[in-house]
Amino acid sequence: MSDSITNVRSPGTSSPFDLADERAYQCWREWKLSDYPGRAEDLVVSVVNPFRLSKAEKQALLRRCRKANAAIYQITDGDIANKDIVASLGRQFGLVRLDRNLRADEDSITSLKVMPEEHATNYIPYSNRPLNWHTDGYYNTPDEQVRGVVLHCVSAAAEGGENVYLDHEIAYLLLRDENPDYLTALMQPDAMTIPANIEAGIVIRPAQTGPVFSVEPRTGSLHMRYTARTRSIAWKDDSNTRMAVGFLTELLAGESAWLFRHRLRPGEGIICNNILHKREAFADDPGNGRTRLLYRARYYDRIRGTELNTIWSGVLPCSG
Repeated sequence: MSDSITNVRSPGTSSPFDLADERAYQCWREWKLSDYPGRAEDLVVSVVNPFRLSKAEKQALLRRCRKANAAIYQITDGDIANKDIVASLGRQFGLVRLDRNLRADEDSITSLKVMPEEHATNYIPYSNRPLNWHTDGYYNTPDEQVRGVVLHCVSAAAEGGENVYLDHEIAYLLLRDENPDYLTALMQPDAMTIPANIEAGIVIRPAQTGPVFSVEPRTGSLHMRYTARTRSIAWKDDSNTRMAVGFLTELLAGESAWLFRHRLRPGEGIICNNILHKREAFADDPGNGRTRLLYRARYYDRIRGTELNTIWSGVLPCSG
């Protein structure tokens, strides 16, 4: 998996995510698909000390994040239950601005485990039910979009709980290859609306409207906000949006070769640029000490070194 992009011009004012810039897109597409990891195991990197990554470990993780927007680490020694692992790993990749979501712990890092319904208010992440496709924080305001995530496994369920991932840049690529009008629709500022979250008559979070795909002005990187939920969501009522959502729904429901499947084991975790993901149902066995516990940190930052402008810096112009 190569660190550099060849035969791609320095972007300047161009962007592979500009639908009018076919040349830049084709250059980026060629690089993106070249040597792309074929299975979840290709994303795995062994780590000795998560508090102080070696240069080789950090480069291996970054190389995978540059190509696939995600890497899976395996801690080979030490106390894997130490919650400080999560924040430490984040800092080493420039992830510092934590999203303090509604159910986060006091340190803004969330303990994901099955909670009694009266405490979890039926939120699926705190149950053992399957969690459908989404990106984290799709209901956040435009100024507080979740761009980076660290998910760390302390203990696994007795059965199930597999995660499935799809690089959001691959989703963009497949949509654009199918029909660029799908991207025109999904990049509209009013493409997707999440209604207000109201509990006991109190507005916990107002309605949020925004695009599915957007481009970060400072870095040129692609960002995605999405949920597969069918209730409590409003899509823009136009034909291209309906067809684009239908295509994406079929893609995520199928057995695409681009999906990564991995059941996190104790001491493993994923660091990513908030790619698409879902979780299968699981079953705990508390009597035998097999209860699923994961720590999740969500950040307003993107993984440092994966910015499009950084990756394209100093590369050669397109041939032809």
